[in-house]
Amino acid sequence: MVTFVDRVTLHLRAGKGGNGCVSVRREKFKPLAGPDGGNGGSGGDVVLVADPQVTTLLSYHHSPHRSGGNGGFGMGDNRAGAAGEHLELPVPVGTVVKDPNGETLVDMVTPGMRFVAAPGGQGGLGNAALASPKRKAPGFALLGTPGWEGDVQLELKVVADIALVGFPSAGKSSLVAAVSAARPKIADYPFTTLHPNLGVVQAGDVRYTIADVPGLIEGASEGRGLGLEFLRHVERCSALVHVLDCATLEPGRDPLTDLDVILAELGAYPVPEGQVPLLERPQLIALNKTDVPEARDLADLVRPDLEARGYRVFEVSTVSRHGLRELSFAMAELVAEHRAAVAEQPPAERVVIRPKGSEREFTVRVEGGTYGNIYRILGAKPVRWVQQTDFQNEEAVGFLADRLDKLGVEDELFRAGAAPGSTVVIGEGDGIVFDWHPSLSSAAELMTAPRGTDPRLDMSTRRTSSERRDRYHERMDAKAEARAELEAERRAEKARPADERGVDEGEA
Repeated sequence: MVTFVDRVTLHLRAGKGGNGCVSVRREKFKPLAGPDGGNGGSGGDVVLVADPQVTTLLSYHHSPHRSGGNGGFGMGDNRAGAAGEHLELPVPVGTVVKDPNGETLVDMVTPGMRFVAAPGGQGGLGNAALASPKRKAPGFALLGTPGWEGDVQLELKVVADIALVGFPSAGKSSLVAAVSAARPKIADYPFTTLHPNLGVVQAGDVRYTIADVPGLIEGASEGRGLGLEFLRHVERCSALVHVLDCATLEPGRDPLTDLDVILAELGAYPVPEGQVPLLERPQLIALNKTDVPEARDLADLVRPDLEARGYRVFEVSTVSRHGLRELSFAMAELVAEHRAAVAEQPPAERVVIRPKGSEREFTVRVEGGTYGNIYRILGAKPVRWVQQTDFQNEEAVGFLADRLDKLGVEDELFRAGAAPGSTVVIGEGDGIVFDWHPSLSSAAELMTAPRGTDPRLDMSTRRTSSERRDRYHERMDAKAEARAELEAERRAEKARPADERGVDEGEA
C-alpha cells in the first residue's frame, strides 16, 4: 500500500461565474421604474496552502480531481448572486508547484503560504450595472465566465536541516530511529527505504530535523535506479552526513570508495539557481556498524584518510548506540551555525507583483482559408467579452460590437486588410466565428424614447387620436379634390356651344 507520495498531478477546475440578471422594477403607477437586475457571483478559487501538519501528497494521489464552487445567478431587486466557495488544498511545506511543461510556478517553502492555482470565473453584470445615460434600460445581461481548468504538478522536496546520504543498507534508517522517535521500516536488504524518513532530534538547546534520503548508487544523477527521485530531497538541507558502511561484505566496496561515488553523484546533481551546491555545504562522516569487530578495525584504518580530507569523522553504532550522542551534538552545531548565518542576512526584498498595462491588449492574426483569409482576434479581453455575451440576444451582440470597436478592433481589422463580410474568429481553436460588418451599434443606443418609457415594451398597434385625426383629414381632402375635379368637368361641358354638342350627339 502506498503511504508516501512526493509527486502528483492535480486536475483542477475553478468555479464558474454566475450569470447576470435582466429585470425591470415595476411598481404601482410606475410600469418602468428602471432596471434592477443583480450581478452574478464570482466562481470559487482553488488555493494551495502550505501546511506544516501535512507531510505527504497521498490524498491527492487517490483523489486528483478537485473543483471550486460555482457562483450564483443574479436576481431582481438588485440582488447579487452568491460567490462560489473557495477550495483550499493543504500541501506539505516544501512543495514545488509546476505547470504541465515543467515550469516552476511557485515554491511553497513558508508555512501558511497561499497560492491561487486555479482562479474562479468572473460573475456577469446584471442590466442594472449596464445602465447608462445612453442605455437607460438594457434588455440584456452579461454571462458568467468559466473558471480556469487545467493540470498542475506538485513535487515535494523534504524540508530538513540534516540529510543522511549513503549507499543502500548503510544504516541511515537505523540511525534516524536511534537518534529520534521516528520508526522507519528497517531490513537487511537493499532499497528497503522507498521514501524519505523524517526525524526530530533534540541535542541540548537545539532542536532540528534529519532526513533519511533513500540509498544512492553509481549513476543516480543520470537517472539510474531511483537516484533522481531521491536526490531532490537533499536540495533543502543545510548540511550533509555521509553514512558509510564499515561492515559491508560486497566485493570492491569500502568506506573510501563509497564516499567517492556518493560525492561524484552529489556533485553531478544540479541544484536550482540561487542555492548552494551540494558539495559546498557542511559535511560530516559517520562510520557506521562499528559494533562489529572487523568494522571497528576498518573504521580505525580509514579514519586518518578521511580526516586528512578535512572531514569530521564519528564512529557510531545504532545497535550499541556508541558515538550517537557526539554525532547528534555535532549536527546540532552545524544547524545552529547555519541558522545564525541566515539570521544575520538582510531580509529578502518583498516581491510585489503589480499588473502591467499591456501595450496591445489584442492582436489580429491573418490565416489562410479555403474560401479566403480568416482574421483571428487574440487577447484576454476579447475572449472574455465573447464568453460574457448571450448570442441569442441581438442587443447583447450589439453591445459586444461596441466594446470591440472602442478597444480598436475594427481599426486593426482594417489595417490587416479585412473587408465587410470577411470571416473573423475570436479566440484560439474553433472560437466564435462571424461575418464582420463594421460599425454595428446596439439597439439600445438608437432608442430616443422619453425618460420612463421603453418602446420595446409597448407592443400595442392601436393608432393614437392624432394619427386618426390626420388620417381623417387626408381622406376628406382627397374627397374634396375629387368633387372639385368633377365640378370642373361639368362646367366645362356646359360652356361648349350647342352645335358642337349636337354634332357630338349625332356622331354618337
